Amino acid sequence: MTLRLYDTATRSVRDFVPREAGKVGVYLCGLTLQAPPHIGHLRSGVNYDVLRRWLVAGGFEVTFIRNVTDIDDKILVKAMEQDRPFWSIAYANEQLLAASYRALNVLPPTYEPRATGHVPEMQELIARLIETGHAYPATDGSGDVYFDVASWPAYGSLSGQSPADMQSAGDAPDRGKRDPRDFALWKGAKPDEPADAYWPSPWGRGRPGWHIECSAMCWRYLGAEFDIHGGGLDLTFPHHENEIAQSQAADLPFARYWVHHGLLGIGGTKMGKSLGNTLDLDYVASLGVRPVELRYYYVAAHYRSRIDYSEDALREAAVAYRRVEGFVQRAVERVGAGRPGDLPAGFTAAMDDDLNTSAALAVLHEVVRDGNTALTTGDDVTVRTTLAAVRAMLDILGVDPLDPAWTGGGRTDDLRGVVDSLIALALEQRAQARSRKDWTAADAVRDQLKQAGVVVEDTPQGPRWTIGEQD
Repeated sequence: MTLRLYDTATRSVRDFVPREAGKVGVYLCGLTLQAPPHIGHLRSGVNYDVLRRWLVAGGFEVTFIRNVTDIDDKILVKAMEQDRPFWSIAYANEQLLAASYRALNVLPPTYEPRATGHVPEMQELIARLIETGHAYPATDGSGDVYFDVASWPAYGSLSGQSPADMQSAGDAPDRGKRDPRDFALWKGAKPDEPADAYWPSPWGRGRPGWHIECSAMCWRYLGAEFDIHGGGLDLTFPHHENEIAQSQAADLPFARYWVHHGLLGIGGTKMGKSLGNTLDLDYVASLGVRPVELRYYYVAAHYRSRIDYSEDALREAAVAYRRVEGFVQRAVERVGAGRPGDLPAGFTAAMDDDLNTSAALAVLHEVVRDGNTALTTGDDVTVRTTLAAVRAMLDILGVDPLDPAWTGGGRTDDLRGVVDSLIALALEQRAQARSRKDWTAADAVRDQLKQAGVVVEDTPQGPRWTIGEQD
């Protein structure tokens, strides 16, 4: 099979054909940095990381751009509330976001541009739109510049909306607009906003509107036309609709495929800072769930499906992952780690079918069952081949327990080395207690380790320990 992706623009699953053979350009709308990231934000990074890994596995050279928005109305509001420079808030949250992505084994993008670093490109696009009659400076003295929605007949095609049914864009007062639906490309400096939140421009001091940022950064790093534009379903309108209109009106063909992921909600509503219902990685850790298990929780659902968060579902995903992890650990003890091998045909077919990770995981668990049977019967040849296949599948999904991202760089890591030594000492004391038939002392060592989060399992090869709950 060839890769097929659901394209929002055509509302259909289409064969993926890149603009240039062997190369793929991907742009993912990143986070607006007014607040720290929550687990709803992080689903996006994981979903498109899986897409990127699958494209690379298919032999493509992938240029992956994921921006951050570090100048925006919401950030400026936070700056005034906290009496801090807007860029200080944005940078602090950018660092938290980067750390969260590292914790989830999300590969770094090829480039991660900031909006504030691309104001010249934005101004160039705005000037082009004014010249061609698709944009106009406001006449109310505000210094704003607006896109003329009525000048673009295709407006609304991505989201399937009719301009006649649309309400005001709501991003600036209507008094300076020809039409309430027109949206801001440039926002003139306002006296009640931070004094440093502006750039000089032909239309006066000001800052870019939200939508023009992504068009400019796509153009700068991927060219006039590129392959895949990604983001959450909530960005389809108005953000992505506006990106298409302003880019194509500026004579940029723009994205060939629009790939949107479903949202992660809680209690039937969207997870958001404004609603006060967000959960972060620290909260997940407090439940005893590791980042690798959270990542498994994300990939267990199809990327286009909505996830309604529940603690029970998260714990179930963690238990399911630990079963897979347990097989890998037992198989490695038996035959060595080896290398990831060939992908099963069923897994490949599932991933090519619009990244159907749910079906792909069903194949994974079937192979793990075969591997556990081989371990029981002592069939080392099958153990070795199933381990290689399992590791290949886990690598695509980013959850291979032998990946240095999860092992801290391997057992040479200083802290892991200390932990290994301490646990080895405790297990030696337990072994000595067992040898003299002091079962009370042996059980006490095991129980103390369990309280510390270390589970000991006795195997024919000797005691084996893991971090987390025993299945």
